[in-house]
Amino acid sequence: MKTNQDLDPVRLRQAFGDFPSGVVAVAALVDGASVGLAASSFTSVSLEPPLVSVSIANSSKTWPDLRRADHLGVTVLAAHHGELCRQLAGPVEHRFDHVGVDVTENGAVVIEDGLARFDCTIYREVEAGDHTIVLLQLHAVEHGADAAAGPLVFHRSGFGRLSPYR
Repeated sequence: MKTNQDLDPVRLRQAFGDFPSGVVAVAALVDGASVGLAASSFTSVSLEPPLVSVSIANSSKTWPDLRRADHLGVTVLAAHHGELCRQLAGPVEHRFDHVGVDVTENGAVVIEDGLARFDCTIYREVEAGDHTIVLLQLHAVEHGADAAAGPLVFHRSGFGRLSPYR
């Protein structure tokens, strides 16, 4: 491996894309409306206290609104949610058109048929280059809605699903 190769963003994006990741929706009620985004950087962090993380681009126009919410909903998207994921990356005013959601008493918004659904609060935000790593503390979890469907996977700039290993 050459250590002096140019680390331009295009090459890095391609290399990072070789590692598949799951996709989540992060959403909440903000000023009475559902606000949300899709993130492919969801990671479990800790069992005690229960923490997960997502990385949000510093250029996000949605995060400044979302971070004002008392609670955030995080939904692990299922393999059939590819279109929903694209919708969550589209125009803000149409992100929740025709999307079944549940809203917790604390204002966390979760997708009805998500594989796992979490009610969270912001534990800490850590600036990291052109992204902010957001640590979220879990307050409730629900899972197993359709485990057979499997998760939505983001790999090499496209969506897919896992195949069972045999």
